[in-house]
This record gives sequence, C-alpha cells and structure tokens, in this order.
Amino acid sequence: MRNAITNIVSPIPVELGDLAESGVTTLGEVEKLNKECEKRWAAKLTIANNLTRSLVSFQANKGRAVYRWYKFKEAFSAELVEYLLNKYRITEGVSLDPFAGSGTALFAAGALGIRGEGIELLPIGRTIITTKQIIDWELQPSDVALLERWRDERPWHGAEATKPINELRITRGAYPAETVDQMGRFLAALTQENERIKAVLLFALLCILESISYTRKDGQYLRWDYRSGRRQGEKKFDKGAILTFDKAITNKLNEIVTDLRAVDAPEDLFAAARSKAGVLLHSGSCLQVLPKLEANYYDCLITSPPYCNRYDYTRTYALELALLGVARLKIG
Repeated sequence: MRNAITNIVSPIPVELGDLAESGVTTLGEVEKLNKECEKRWAAKLTIANNLTRSLVSFQANKGRAVYRWYKFKEAFSAELVEYLLNKYRITEGVSLDPFAGSGTALFAAGALGIRGEGIELLPIGRTIITTKQIIDWELQPSDVALLERWRDERPWHGAEATKPINELRITRGAYPAETVDQMGRFLAALTQENERIKAVLLFALLCILESISYTRKDGQYLRWDYRSGRRQGEKKFDKGAILTFDKAITNKLNEIVTDLRAVDAPEDLFAAARSKAGVLLHSGSCLQVLPKLEANYYDCLITSPPYCNRYDYTRTYALELALLGVARLKIG
C-alpha cells in the first residue's frame, strides 16, 4: 500500500464468528494480537483529536442526499472520507475498505475520482452497495417517473396476489398483521417492473423495516415494543410511533425521488449522483478475500472494522436479513 490512512481502533478488526475459526478463543489472545498489530503499525497510526463525533459517525449522513436513504448506524460519514482524502492529497488511484458496510467509503471516494474496492460479508450491506451501483450507473429518467408513480398511486393496493414475508425465530411477530399484508402485496406488485425498479423498490422496503416494526436497533440486539405481545421486563419499552406501511414507504420513495431529481442539468439526471470512478465489491469475509488481492496495488485504506465481542450484526439487522431470505443466522 503506497499511502495509508488510518486511525487507532481497538480491538483488532475481525468478522463475526471468525475468531474461533482462526484459532483465537480467548479475549487475552485478542488483546495480545491487538497490541502486536499496534506495535507493527505504530508509524502509521495517528490519533486525530480534531475529528468530531458527528463527522466520524453516521450522524453527518442524515441530511445528505443518497447516503441518508438507509440508516446504517455503524457507518461513518461521507464527509469524513472526503476530509481524509483531501488531507492526505489523494486524488487518484484505488481505495480499499475491507469492511465495506453500506459502501460509504466506496461511493465517497468514487465521487472524487478514486476507484473504490470493498469487501463485505453481511447480505444487507452487499444489497445496499449493489442497489447504489444500479442507481449510479443504470437507472434511467423513465425509471424515476415509475418510482414517482409508485409513490403517488400506490399500486400495491390493487395487487390481488401477495408474497409471504420470511421470518426467523428472532424476528417472529415483528410487524402488525396489516403491515405484513401490505408488505406481501408490495413485494408481489414489484415483480411486474423491470429489474432496476425491482432493486430500488426492494431497497426502499429494507430502508423502512425498523420504522414499521415493533423493534428498535439497540446496540447488539433488537428491543421489542410492549405492543408486540412479547414478554417485557419490569419496565415496558415504548419505541414511540410505529409508522403504517403506506406512510413509511411513500415517505421513503419521496426521499429517493427528491434526491434523484435534485440536479440542475435536466439533460443528465444523475450528474450529481454518479461516481466519477468505478466501485468493485468483493463478497465474503475479508479473512478469505484479502490474501487473494494484489499486493502493493491500493493507494489508501479507509475502513471502520467491527468490534470483537461487542456487536452481533446478524442480530442487529435480523429484520433485513430475514426479508432477504437468509435462512440461517450465524449468531454468537
């Protein structure tokens, strides 16, 4: 790697469930490996005290077009990527993110003309990245008109067929019955559209699952609202408003359409959204993919690794994984 952009993180980057497979079985071993890693890369590690929490976290993406569509809580902001690339004067080449998540580093770098490559294990992350690629490079102005029709006319209301909503044990009973019915009709209706529209509509649905469910993401697990009927502790959890399916999906479609329309040049609808450089995603665990990548090929690495024994992303994103048809979650 010709240049390195990094900050101190602890413990060492690992994929969920990979500790045991790599022979690391105790926290003492993890700490030892972490210290060895920090010692090895001491000359490359910097603590940047000037970086604010909002800049480093997803918080800065909430008001930013495209990046705000899906709330990936563990992501950092596009502004942080831009800050780092500008600070270290990297204006060309290839950037690598071995824990790509929702693809913030890939697309922010791409918008600056730097090719982004990423590795992602979690299906929801891969789906988000793939959908953004479709929107960047394949979506047509006529497709945006179709999305507007879905927002305004709600064609799922007229769908006679419905599709079953896949459940896992951890997600059983996550939605009100009426919401499940509307989700099934929505999924059935979108099968009539072209592949680009199908991808964006499914993505829009993934974006709203938490808001229409009895659950809320809370650290490494889902908290269940008392209205779900699940057993509660001494203090009942009230997540507040649970949006109806119609309100949530039309709001999200409106947000997507608004961002896609928010350009000055009508002859190039996506001039502001498209990346200037390509994005390449490697699916799988970085422990298996990284050794296969070409040495001395990447110009920088920007990443936010998962924290060992802190977050179980398969629980946090269980609703999304269930909808995507994941039959079995690797938990613990």
